[in-house]
Amino acid sequence: MDQNPSPHVLPAACDFTVFGGTGDLALRKLLPALYHRDLEGQLPADYRILGVSRSDLDDAGWRAEVRDALGLHVDAADLYDGAVDRFLARLFHLNLDAEVPEDWDRFHALLKDRPHPEEAVRVFYLAVAPKLFGSICQRLDEIGVVDEHARVVLEKPIGHDLESAREVNDAVGRVFQESQIFRIDHYLGKESVQNLLVTRFANTFLEPLWNSRWVDHVEITVSETVGVGGRGEYYDNAGALRDMVQNHLLQLLCLVAMEPPTYVGRETVRDEKVKVLQALRPMGPSEVDHDTVRGRYDAGLVDGVAVPSYADDLGHGGSRTETFVALKTEVQNWRWAGVPFYLRTGKRMDRRASEIVVVFKEPPHSMFPGAEGTTAPNRLHILVQPDEGMRLHLTAKEPGPGGYRLRPVSLDLSYATAFDARLPDAYERLLMDVIKGNPTLFMRRDEVEAAWTWTEPILRRWTATRERPKRYPAGTTGPIAAAMLLERDGRTWQEPDQ
Repeated sequence: MDQNPSPHVLPAACDFTVFGGTGDLALRKLLPALYHRDLEGQLPADYRILGVSRSDLDDAGWRAEVRDALGLHVDAADLYDGAVDRFLARLFHLNLDAEVPEDWDRFHALLKDRPHPEEAVRVFYLAVAPKLFGSICQRLDEIGVVDEHARVVLEKPIGHDLESAREVNDAVGRVFQESQIFRIDHYLGKESVQNLLVTRFANTFLEPLWNSRWVDHVEITVSETVGVGGRGEYYDNAGALRDMVQNHLLQLLCLVAMEPPTYVGRETVRDEKVKVLQALRPMGPSEVDHDTVRGRYDAGLVDGVAVPSYADDLGHGGSRTETFVALKTEVQNWRWAGVPFYLRTGKRMDRRASEIVVVFKEPPHSMFPGAEGTTAPNRLHILVQPDEGMRLHLTAKEPGPGGYRLRPVSLDLSYATAFDARLPDAYERLLMDVIKGNPTLFMRRDEVEAAWTWTEPILRRWTATRERPKRYPAGTTGPIAAAMLLERDGRTWQEPDQ
């Protein structure tokens, strides 16, 4: 148990190394995030960003690439010439072939080329294929740059099943202590997800209702309008269950369902999340057949634009990979027993939206006989993206004499409007937590393996049945079977415009 609830402290010096420094993730997310934190004066006074890749670039060449990336991914109002130049001056690039020992010697020399290198926090961000995680960590250990101040960041996926996840964790764990390993899920850095903890545990009115006595069901939706794009080779070996459900959606479920920790600290939150994963109803073959739906997008219209099918995006039609998943599960503990949790995610859907909906039960007795109008169950919508905020749906009386006319209304909280400030990207928060050594928002090894333990029987059953995913036109809410998953329980998906 975490014995130190005090905030983590920003170190005086830091070397932040990005393996895969010329890749899409680094240029689109990581470096813009670090630029914003530098702009706000939140990075250590003495920091460097080291880009490691196989690209034949010198420092000037990489800085030029990063300057172009900042122009694409940072709002023009935040691009001050002096600030950009100051940031770029902190960047250094190293061309490195992982199989060449001399290249690692040059990397070691670069890390040691600073005053008091033993006092600098070293962050190694592995924005590379997971199959390289173990070998890179081993090389870092061999050249002697892993000490008590070092941290390693792992991007998903952590393996493609339970066995491979354990292999990755074992390989990284032979070099780094668990407290030094930061498995990142960018959804946990979003303001609305963070605010879910505050809403639940810093306010008294919701907690007495946050249980099976008052909650009818919970829905978690992550829908995308994009297709697989250039990720076709990766995606066809992963699918929506591995790519989204096993990590993003289960993490959101954990934050909704977890018990109150003693305080929000480095291990207390993660302890409670693991308990939720361990309490998920096991998915045997009959549960998989009855309570899961797989889909794959066909050609259609998204925002009025014709888009191709998954087979066309992939270049062949022989795949059985799903681009859509809907499923029903339950957290089998005292608080949630009997409350269904419905999860849904898909590509080429009708809208880009990530949302958690907590639907409360109807009042036990109707006190307004003869009332006109319509009513609906109270619902709390937690809007994760694209517009972060919260919406509480209530039933109200329309103004005017002559009896009761009831109408659903909503109380809206838009973070952008309420706080009149720029909302930091999720990576900005998470990278700062890595530098400060705060692992609260990162997945622990037992979390990752508990999630795979629950997910793997679904994958095995789908493989055994050889059933093809159900088709759905691009630009829709998914296959009809996903709607039937709720309709047979007398429920419907709560769409954003309802």
